[in-house]
Amino acid sequence: MKVVIAEKPSVARDIAEVLNITTKKKGYIEGRGCAVTWAFGHLVTLQEPGAYDPALKRWSLYTLPFVPDEFKLTLIKNNGVEEQFQIIKNLCEQAEEIVCATDAGREGELIFRYILALCNCEDKPIRRLWLNSLTPDAIQAAFKDLKDGHDYDALYAAARCRSESDWIVGLNATRYYTVRHGQIGGGGDRVLWSIGRVQTPVLAMIVERDDTILQFRPQPFWELTTRYREVVFKYTGERFEQPEKAQALLDKISGQPFAITTISAKENKEQPPQLFDLTTLQREVNKTHGLSAADTLAATQNLYEAKLVTYPRTDSRYLSQDLKPRIPKILDQLKAIRAEQIAPLDLAKLPFTTRIIDDKKVTDHHAIIPTGVRPRTIGAHEQLVYEAITTQFIAAFYPVCIKNVTTVNGVATQVKFQAKGTQIVEPGWTILFPKKKMSQDAADDQALPAFVKGETGPHEPSLREGKTKPPSHFTENSLLGAMEAAGKFVEDDTLREALKERGIGTPATRAAIIETLLRRNYIRREKKQLLCTDMGRCLIALIQDPLLKSPELTGEWEEKLKQIERSQLAPESFMAGIADYIRTLIEHSSSRRLDSARWGSCPLCGKEVIKGKRAYGCSGWEDGCPFVLEPECRGVALSARQIQAMLQLHILPQPVRIDDEPRLLILSTQGLPIDLRLPSAERQKKVEKTEHPAKPPAMKVK
Repeated sequence: MKVVIAEKPSVARDIAEVLNITTKKKGYIEGRGCAVTWAFGHLVTLQEPGAYDPALKRWSLYTLPFVPDEFKLTLIKNNGVEEQFQIIKNLCEQAEEIVCATDAGREGELIFRYILALCNCEDKPIRRLWLNSLTPDAIQAAFKDLKDGHDYDALYAAARCRSESDWIVGLNATRYYTVRHGQIGGGGDRVLWSIGRVQTPVLAMIVERDDTILQFRPQPFWELTTRYREVVFKYTGERFEQPEKAQALLDKISGQPFAITTISAKENKEQPPQLFDLTTLQREVNKTHGLSAADTLAATQNLYEAKLVTYPRTDSRYLSQDLKPRIPKILDQLKAIRAEQIAPLDLAKLPFTTRIIDDKKVTDHHAIIPTGVRPRTIGAHEQLVYEAITTQFIAAFYPVCIKNVTTVNGVATQVKFQAKGTQIVEPGWTILFPKKKMSQDAADDQALPAFVKGETGPHEPSLREGKTKPPSHFTENSLLGAMEAAGKFVEDDTLREALKERGIGTPATRAAIIETLLRRNYIRREKKQLLCTDMGRCLIALIQDPLLKSPELTGEWEEKLKQIERSQLAPESFMAGIADYIRTLIEHSSSRRLDSARWGSCPLCGKEVIKGKRAYGCSGWEDGCPFVLEPECRGVALSARQIQAMLQLHILPQPVRIDDEPRLLILSTQGLPIDLRLPSAERQKKVEKTEHPAKPPAMKVK
């Protein structure tokens, strides 16, 4: 008997239908010498430490770090899992051959191999079904081209290393920081500080961005422009930081004639957009519709299972050569819903450029495209995502957009100005995106009259005062870009492509990382923005090891996992590095203990803090240091240990300015912020408190 294991019941039903297997049994479908069964996503996971040694059930610093010599597996504690696993196990024990039909990627391989290992059936012959879509044609073609399952041993090795390294780093670091710092706030409950190999660097990126914005102080500037023949010309020099210099130039050109010196026109061609990979799809849908990365992934997965689009968890924006014959047929099928948009295309002579077809840039899966199957009733999110994928697919074959960019230079008493105007000659692919903002400066879109070189006339110069702006808070769109580029967020597609080999997480896991941080109250959503919470900022302040917060290091780990997939790196080498890293982290962090003989260092000048009658202050007060900390926050008395922890663990961001007043933001170990206004000479020294939502509930360690 041949046993086929799918990842979900719906996929198993699709496969059984294509193979004409119709007899439904408890937990599987049988017929024609074959049984098609299913998992519920992950059925098997890694054992908890207590399974290795009962003493490890208790969280203690003395048992850390714990790195198993050999990892043990167990079933996930969900309803129906044990019963379904037993069905799979019985089928596998009877099987002459087992076919892996889980999702064709790293996690799908892990799901299958973990099930196989817990069934003790790893010695059975295995085959691999590699699907890019769930249409009947694709399933039939894939079954005719089953691969030897062991061709994917390297993919499984990478998946196992990902799973085990996350376990090692997450478990040890979480236990260490929870035991070491979870009760600083006092009380009977312990705060659970959750650490992750990937989630913590992502949180650090958000905290760093928010702190940069918090500490940002706007600087004024002045821009010189002039209006000539209803066209705005900009001064070609740098904008002014001093109003006097700007005013001097304004006075110089006021009342003087303006002359056109040069006129040049250049034809610009904007290439059609590339096809979507998962990350660019998530970013685009978040930017245009505000849909979260997790919701976009879920909608795309639903579309895949409904046979409407190809496999979603891909990091490629290209198609392979063998797909070329199928593309005209897909476009022809899409005419039923997009006739007007597809009509201009010559399906017999599609422009298959290297921006569309490139075998070298197709990884496990090609770009996300529609299958041509006509959608019936789908959800609102699914409709948005399907429209985006279909429009992008059609646009890829449209002509380039041709623009004429005209640059006009002028001068007034030797002060140079410039104006630009853009004229669309051939809209090309842009007609498919009427609501989409084009990446042009608004000043470059103005209509220009017919200027003549050497013409002169009166003009209206003016000054505009502005202020520098801080960087923007992360949105899911920009955070996904930053994760893809290992913290070096860039808008340019080409540069992002070059950096994506060092990204944080994978296209399939990035949405889950964001949702995990939200669920654990380390970040929060505010409209489209993602902001760190006090809990998140406190956690990053507690973690002194820079590597644990480094997106670049995590990017290197992800690159090594890809090397394992390509059989370019031994899994043992990677795991040895992870074990060495966690040992070093625990040893280094353990050496940092509170010194009971001192309060700590002043966050302003670095001198020792001393205790007065009613408050704590800097020993350098006679030299003018104004730092004072009262041991009470919103009616909560801070203990001596809390004061020591804050001062010695440096849970103190740099001084910032709020409403143009110098302040110190200190995050208390109870999750409450203490907003210290640094006293001025005119004001008495005192601590003022900010408004803040209620303390998040403490989490008990199980």
